[in-house]
Amino acid sequence: MSDDARSTLVKVPAVALGFWIIKILATTLGETAGDTVSMSMNLGYLVGSAIFLSLLVLLVVLHIRADRYRPFLYWATIIASTTAGTTMADFATRSLGIGYTGGSTLLLALVLASLFAWYRALGSISVDTVHEPRAELFYWITITLSQTLGTALGDWLADTGGLGYIGAAGVFAIGLALLVALYLMTNISRVALFWAAFILTRPLGAAVGDFLDKPVDHGGLAFSRPLASIVLAAAIMLLVAILPRRAAGTDRA
Repeated sequence: MSDDARSTLVKVPAVALGFWIIKILATTLGETAGDTVSMSMNLGYLVGSAIFLSLLVLLVVLHIRADRYRPFLYWATIIASTTAGTTMADFATRSLGIGYTGGSTLLLALVLASLFAWYRALGSISVDTVHEPRAELFYWITITLSQTLGTALGDWLADTGGLGYIGAAGVFAIGLALLVALYLMTNISRVALFWAAFILTRPLGAAVGDFLDKPVDHGGLAFSRPLASIVLAAAIMLLVAILPRRAAGTDRA
């Protein structure tokens, strides 16, 4: 298959500024929506994880069966993965009692293992190659694990690290700024920088989401979780509707 023919089949969006804006909003929504189900609705982390994982599996199947990049389906799947990541990380670090350090270490190992298996199986972990079912499956597994890792990392710095939610968000924002500098000033692998940025945007969103919905005496603003989730979802839908809808690889010369 030629590169031009392959690029028309890629079913993930081009990585541009709009992508990262929506991604950060989606990760923040994942935190508030996950907390809404597990905490505000008192369903617990295990039930919440089961609900969002079921939704995620359904959306991944629909995404794999889609004939081309469909923006709303793609971002719905991202939101499902980040919401499932919130409840799964909370279940692992709190209900299973392995703590933020143990949870973050385990999840980082799983993310690296997923990327390694993907590379060994298909020879590339670039998003430009996500055009057939095996690549899509590796893509969504890696993304879900990275979303779960990001939740644990955000909670780790905010709580165990004693930085608070704003402090933790600042650390991850600095990390992302450093990645941007590396992108602009070095020849470091763009694929490696993408996955590093993808992972770091999740704890940034987690810290911001916690800052919005956690009680004031825990360092948050005590905003309504359902209301914050609705506002974030509306913002994401608006941006998906108005921003260019290019698939990865379609803007190459």
